[in-house]
Amino acid sequence: MFRQLSDFFETWQYEREATEKIFSALRSDVFTKKENENIRTLGRLAGHIVESVTELGSHLEIGIEYDDQVLKYDNVEILLVAYRTACNALEIQLKSKWNDAQLDEPVNMYGEVWKKGKALSVLIAHQAHHRAQMTVLMRLVGLKVPGVYGPSKEEWAAFGMPAME
Repeated sequence: MFRQLSDFFETWQYEREATEKIFSALRSDVFTKKENENIRTLGRLAGHIVESVTELGSHLEIGIEYDDQVLKYDNVEILLVAYRTACNALEIQLKSKWNDAQLDEPVNMYGEVWKKGKALSVLIAHQAHHRAQMTVLMRLVGLKVPGVYGPSKEEWAAFGMPAME
């Protein structure tokens, strides 16, 4: 749980960049490839990450509206623009409407009462969760996976070191 907005924004910046790194490694031709009937496609997972910034943000009482439109993308550039737009809107509203003291205040989230600082933590964890799902699918469709919290297999190889097994 965040207790200072500056801590959230520092973490959020890294997480935003990590998501953009994963999105940038995608190819439009694999967005709709269905690896299993029980698994979302890469395009749908990416769309869910984008829409969740606005959807979760709409519960934070900061003036963000969510129209429950299912976002599906077939183009990496359009996906990146949509993600950056959603993140920028969230950041602007948080900076203008909240202060550190408010992070300890309650907010209704999905039928539960959370502290606002927890909601921001969940936003980050939720995004990381779906990025992890995406990296598995990226491997299954033959894409190179960029490292996020450490080097990927390909990055270890570029360093001349074996990847961990």
